[in-house]
Amino acid sequence: MPLITARDGTKLYVEEAGQGSPVIFVHEYAGDFRTWEPQMRFFSRSHRCITFSQRGYPPSDIPDDGARYSQDIARDDIIAVLDALNVDKAHVVGHSMGAATALHAGIHYPDRCLSVTAAGCGYGSSPDVKVVEEGRAASRATGEAFAKEGMAVMAPRYADGATRQTHKYKDPRGYAEFVQMLGEHSATGHALTMLHVQAKRPTLWDMEAGLKAFKPPLLVLVGDEDDWCLESSVFLKRTVPTAGLVVIPRSGHTITSEEPAAFNAALADLITNVETGSWMNHRAP
Repeated sequence: MPLITARDGTKLYVEEAGQGSPVIFVHEYAGDFRTWEPQMRFFSRSHRCITFSQRGYPPSDIPDDGARYSQDIARDDIIAVLDALNVDKAHVVGHSMGAATALHAGIHYPDRCLSVTAAGCGYGSSPDVKVVEEGRAASRATGEAFAKEGMAVMAPRYADGATRQTHKYKDPRGYAEFVQMLGEHSATGHALTMLHVQAKRPTLWDMEAGLKAFKPPLLVLVGDEDDWCLESSVFLKRTVPTAGLVVIPRSGHTITSEEPAAFNAALADLITNVETGSWMNHRAP
């Protein structure tokens, strides 16, 4: 698949497989287009599946200007991919950083979203301003560390976070592959993404008005060992009128590859219900 061109000229690497209603997968901070292979293989049997590396992630372009990274730019890159592939509407599936971006797509481009899935969503979000500021400071420190120390040092350190321990011990082979792929990323891309997307994006509580008016069907998925995101996932369930919540037991942050069967089953249920018109709001919109 040739690179597609985003609105500011940045080239984004895209792969697709299958035929049927479109599904686009948006990866997390520690992932890339390959992260979604368990989903691409499963859903491409019945759907047109699209995966891409976000800006800053090889083999997509890695701009060295921080002004070319933001939450709004990441959101619009999803639409740029859909436009380039002549896709009018898609099921938008995001994990972690990609989940936040998927929510923004659902708020700002509801007519382009058949549904939205937000998995492992909410790192850095809290109703407590002090907690939010501490999270932003930690994100800035992480971005600066990637810039200073490089991928060889930072990839294994970042991958060994508290919310990824269930993946590490449950599936050592899969976890090792995750760490290896993370180590193949760009330190510049990781630094600028963390500094200008993660450390600056609005919290879910900042987005409350938009979430209350959210139109596309929303699936929220979280692992019960993902302490970053449990409270945020419950907040999304309670705030978004179209939201359904799935909690995957004994699982951490990397649920797309840690528990692909459970993840795929929940997503397949969403898609089936949406496409048969039976996904219900839990209160009047």
